[in-house]
Amino acid sequence: MIRNINSRRRQWRSNALLLAAAISLAVPATAQVAVPVSPEISETTFRDAVTTLSSDAFEGRAPGTPGEQRTIDYLIQQFQAVGLQPGNNGSWTQDVPLVSMTARNVQPLRFTTPHGVQSLNFGDDFVIGSYRFVPQTRIANSDVVFVGYGINAPERGWNDYAGVDVRGKTVIILVNDPDWQTPTVGGQFNGRAMTYYGRWTYKFEEAARQGAAAAIIVHDTEPAAYGWNVVRAGWTSASYYPDSANNGMNETEANGWMQLEQARHLFHSAGLDFDALRTRAGAGGFHAVPLTGVKADISFDSEIARTPSRNVVGILPGRTRSNEYVLYTGHWDHLGRCEANAAGDDICNGAVDNATGAAALIALAQAQARAGAPDRSLVFLAVTAEESGLLGSRYYAANPIFPLHQTVAGINMDALSPTGPARNVTVVGAGKSELETYLQRAVAAEGRYISTEPTPEKGFYYRSDHFSLAKVGVPMLYFDGGEDLVDGGVAAGRAMAEDYTAHRYHSPDDEVAFITRWDGIMLDLRLFYDVGRMLAMDTAWPNWLPGDEFRAARDASRAGH
Repeated sequence: MIRNINSRRRQWRSNALLLAAAISLAVPATAQVAVPVSPEISETTFRDAVTTLSSDAFEGRAPGTPGEQRTIDYLIQQFQAVGLQPGNNGSWTQDVPLVSMTARNVQPLRFTTPHGVQSLNFGDDFVIGSYRFVPQTRIANSDVVFVGYGINAPERGWNDYAGVDVRGKTVIILVNDPDWQTPTVGGQFNGRAMTYYGRWTYKFEEAARQGAAAAIIVHDTEPAAYGWNVVRAGWTSASYYPDSANNGMNETEANGWMQLEQARHLFHSAGLDFDALRTRAGAGGFHAVPLTGVKADISFDSEIARTPSRNVVGILPGRTRSNEYVLYTGHWDHLGRCEANAAGDDICNGAVDNATGAAALIALAQAQARAGAPDRSLVFLAVTAEESGLLGSRYYAANPIFPLHQTVAGINMDALSPTGPARNVTVVGAGKSELETYLQRAVAAEGRYISTEPTPEKGFYYRSDHFSLAKVGVPMLYFDGGEDLVDGGVAAGRAMAEDYTAHRYHSPDDEVAFITRWDGIMLDLRLFYDVGRMLAMDTAWPNWLPGDEFRAARDASRAGH
């Protein structure tokens, strides 16, 4: 298989180097070391790990389940076998305190309107849960307010909560940013490219800060970036939250989603035009709109369990500067048991998402160890509870095993693309850091070219574990195989990506049996190896570019070092 990849690479090289000029990332030439000669990365090791981790025996790898224990045991066994050492002061794991919450006895979401009662059915029409660790949630006769995109961004001159008091009320919120329909990138909320203000997690955080009793996001497939099936699967099984001393009592009482057509019907019952208001909400100067005469009633129980989970950490100590660290990250968890498919399968195996990323940690650790220790230490960090809001990486960022000011950079791997070899590589969040110079050199050596994201409105930069570490200043790189496939070009690559999102993402059909091409992933693993090796052999300390949102945190952590 590696011989086939090398042959393809030689065939592409001359054309791909010309295409590389189409994307030129404006970053300083930081890297000081040569692109390494990549060793053979074992496809057998990688495939075996993906197959094992996504097997039914691992039950979908949900935190706090027997599937977690099997996953942790397997990762430790493999890390040890490929030559790593325990990374947490002699331990292979880092404890991550979580709370598991499962909604039970969910009653229909009832809106009393001037034209009667609108009743929504759990799962089909709405989903709901609580971030407070309480056994019962009862919200009765709550006023309802439409707060547009639910954003309070003083630095951007935007506040959807200006002039309205939503304390104790139910707020209805639009997903994504106000300018998500803009075809280009740039502008007040970066146009087509989502900012963190567009993420559903932010919407709930801001609603809590505003004192709302409940926050309901209106689902719309395009700006949400996934269908209702994904929302339903994620909200009808156990959810996980960071444990807290106050039991989450600073959060809203209830958070959830509702179907778009249900929102339209509700607004019509209040004498309002939902689509017209949605258009208004995307323009500056929008003011929240109370749904006059509408009251919400929400009732459900919560099954609560303290569910300690674990990150797994292995290290290949550096040869000359072992106190400087380069991270490889990838999450090991998935959804566990979820809503069954038509065949009755209720295990969300997560073969692509993210058995591929966890398996990449193993295969890359094996290749790096076989090449011999680099100058800096390489850390392989498999984190928990990414699917619940990046909780494992968030905990590590707040409680780093290796000091942040000694952490050079990191590379995140999530849902590697099983579509076959691509001529290009997609950088998520391109133009943010000097790390891209390392990738540029590695990509050029492979005869490929770099593309920016084809779907920036999906906000992938804020949806995986690199974001947790970026927020505390660590330069993080996140890239994947592109859509310009050797067999079929962009049309084929895009069709395969859309098919995965529509039919397998966060469903029981994300199984290893659906991975029919491994050669593309193996080609991409060479890039992950090369970039990590260059960083571990270099003396430079890459940074975020001037003006980037994470630059100040990095400068502060590195001050005096």
